[in-house]
Amino acid sequence: MAVHGTVAPGFEPVRDAFTDVLADARGGSSFSVVRDGTAVVDLWGGLADPGSAVPWREDTLCVLFSGTKGVVATVVAALDVLDPAAPVRDLWPEFTADATIGQVLSHTAGLPYVDGEHDMLDNRSCAALLAAQDPLWTPGTRVAYHALTFGHLVAELLRRATGRSVGTLVREVVAEPFGLDLHLGTPEHLDARTARLQRAPGYAISTFLDDPERRKVVERMYAGLLDSDERMNSAAYRRAELAAGSGTGTALSMARLYDLLARGHVVAPDTLARATRAWSEGVDALNDRPLRFGLGYELEDPIGTYGPTGRSAGAFGHSGAGGGRHGAWPRERLGFSFVTNELRSENADGRADRLLEALSASL
Repeated sequence: MAVHGTVAPGFEPVRDAFTDVLADARGGSSFSVVRDGTAVVDLWGGLADPGSAVPWREDTLCVLFSGTKGVVATVVAALDVLDPAAPVRDLWPEFTADATIGQVLSHTAGLPYVDGEHDMLDNRSCAALLAAQDPLWTPGTRVAYHALTFGHLVAELLRRATGRSVGTLVREVVAEPFGLDLHLGTPEHLDARTARLQRAPGYAISTFLDDPERRKVVERMYAGLLDSDERMNSAAYRRAELAAGSGTGTALSMARLYDLLARGHVVAPDTLARATRAWSEGVDALNDRPLRFGLGYELEDPIGTYGPTGRSAGAFGHSGAGGGRHGAWPRERLGFSFVTNELRSENADGRADRLLEALSASL
């Protein structure tokens, strides 16, 4: 498939790596790198809709899945109205678990799924159920990825602190002030620009996990979202303001966001330093995957999620289901983003790793 876009002199290895990524693609993707405010890599290609052969264009939007969490973490840090040391019930009296806001943001609250019948697209009803739910462990004692409930909990905390929905806050705090093509609660008029998602053959979640009993918990955690191409491509999913995963955006806008953060914009430096230090780390109690979290941000980890050791020192951002990878290398003063509509299992997907290795070699 043809590669479109540009790279700055010296970044040709990234174009070569992206060419290899597209050569093996059934769908489409984009990879962007912004350094000190300048796009040094902005590449795209493949198919935005493989079923009808619609090409991926410069302005193609893609569902970010959990890449959304990094955008929402930025909103939380920029507003600085949620005290991580405060008990959740200080803002949310109905919340029964003895958890702090920092434990919610760092995936240690022990509420990884909504118990009982629920509509995963309804933040308010899911939040009400979670408020009455007993945690699986004493909050703060274990780390385990809260794939969807992170969003329900954080959206409710932000609503109570600001009186506004999380989608409104993404627009007002991040997207509009900085001219970023990022959306949470994507409006109908952008549907024509949005890539259609597809799962690669054999796609599976939680590929580090072998225990069948914990697999059942993980299946409850994801609530069937990634089991159906139709569900993840539905307008209802894109319209929902799911702070854990329904945002859409372009790779260039995500890279610009993380470049801005790396250069001290959007979030006050002291606040960003607090948000990007390790608040939790260890092996996921449910998924058996090594994790490190700040306050909503994923951090560099032992398995190289954020690129080669050295370059990724101090890295933060958030990956997304199926292969998306978005973040900042603060020491290099750059942001990067890989978006794709072809979901691959983590143990069979080296696309973002290859691109970050090529990026490192180009610096």
